[in-house]
Amino acid sequence: MTVSLRPATETDLLAVGALHQRSRVAAYSSFLPPEALAEPTAEAMGHYWVERLTWEGADHRMTVAERDGRLVGFSYLGPDDEGDPATGLLHALHLDPDERGRGTGRALMLDALDAARARGWARAALWVLADNASARRFYERGGWHATGTRSTDRIGPRRVARLRYAREV
Repeated sequence: MTVSLRPATETDLLAVGALHQRSRVAAYSSFLPPEALAEPTAEAMGHYWVERLTWEGADHRMTVAERDGRLVGFSYLGPDDEGDPATGLLHALHLDPDERGRGTGRALMLDALDAARARGWARAALWVLADNASARRFYERGGWHATGTRSTDRIGPRRVARLRYAREV
């Protein structure tokens, strides 16, 4: 069965949170210890998305991917975090761990790029964890390139390096 994409609804958000937590654990467990990935819980992550969309829903877009009626991925797109009006930011793209390699991530990425173009943005940017080699390869295959901009963030008690990637839409 093929994957289908649609706009997220409020009823999706707790499931999005659970998927987000599973995705983080699967993607980051090779370079972060289990205690760093234990929080937030799947339920807390769902509530995070409910609250975030309450505040950002007017100018952000969440798309969910379904396969056989089951949520298997999502993307979250909005204005640039550095204030560039010509750039949209792909805040998140997460897949259920079993969905990797099935084309769903690519479908979500292309959908987000189409949405960025429709909003009049000439470029798209994203942040990726520097140690997440798999995600970096995925984005590079999709035409993204590292801009040289770095930042740090926290996942649990750990500080992690992030790299900014960008591409034309």
